[in-house]
Amino acid sequence: MERRSIGAGALSVGAVGLGCMPMSWAYAPSRRRGEDAMAAVHTALDLGANLLDTADLYGPFTNELLLGRVLRERRAEAFVSAKVGLRAGEQHVVACGRPEYLRRACDASLRRLRTDVIDLYQLHRVDPEVPVEETWGAMAELVAAGKVRALGFCALGAGAGPGAGRRGDGGYGTTLRHLERVQQVFPVSAVQAELSVWSPEAARLLLPWCAARGVGFLAAMPLGSGFLTGTLTPGEGFEWEDVRARHPRFTAESMAQNQVLVAGLRRVARRHGPRVTAAQVALAWVLAQGSQVVPVPGARRACWAAENAGAVQVRLTPEDLAEIEELPAAVGAWD
Repeated sequence: MERRSIGAGALSVGAVGLGCMPMSWAYAPSRRRGEDAMAAVHTALDLGANLLDTADLYGPFTNELLLGRVLRERRAEAFVSAKVGLRAGEQHVVACGRPEYLRRACDASLRRLRTDVIDLYQLHRVDPEVPVEETWGAMAELVAAGKVRALGFCALGAGAGPGAGRRGDGGYGTTLRHLERVQQVFPVSAVQAELSVWSPEAARLLLPWCAARGVGFLAAMPLGSGFLTGTLTPGEGFEWEDVRARHPRFTAESMAQNQVLVAGLRRVARRHGPRVTAAQVALAWVLAQGSQVVPVPGARRACWAAENAGAVQVRLTPEDLAEIEELPAAVGAWD
């Protein structure tokens, strides 16, 4: 598989990663199967998609435990990307950036992942009660202690709000200010944010910042939380615990109107061969946004992990990219 760099060439990863969140968190709880998830991870590693993206929040904790079962056998083949800074309460999730908490959380993640070092440790969210420099400094101490190799920052944007479309600011102004502040404390190796055909805002604001500094970019939700695969049926509904059940882009009306995006991806896919899928074109579009961009699509099954890894073989032409750019903005606020 094609390789890409995280952090000015210091760390090499496969061109497509594997987002492990859906295996334990957020989507379709009744469809989660531990053995299916492990098969997906093994398949991703077999195909060179070695960046495995997880967080202690996912589950909570069960996602890291699941990955630990694979890493026990295949740690040398994997690039482990974990997150810290969010805690699950009874009814909500809260940010926590206190240094003493970060130290405990890192040690706990190392135990669950069955490894002695995390390749990329990302700040999941900024704690409004703690100066971000203090949080980032504590994470830098984990690098000095040999528990972490590099640090990443998860960007929180507003997405395509009402009327924002493809020219909205994405709400990333605060993130850019935080990045400038933490960069003075310890180098940022990677930024993670949503980036996809239906949420392209980060390409305009965050990617230039990363490119100018040799910082890698992990594209979260590059398949639009499953929508851009073309496998979701408008009106079919979601389980109550599935986060999509409460997002405006996944109402039956919005999904119906947004089918034009899937149709456009399928149209491009047909030009590249009968086996190329809309999902692979969506990932190829993300890959085309820059040499430092690594899409991290989620997959709960081995067949999906294989399909996603195959996106590196799809080379979009300038005409393809122009056609995708002309697709209408997605309907429905996304924040």
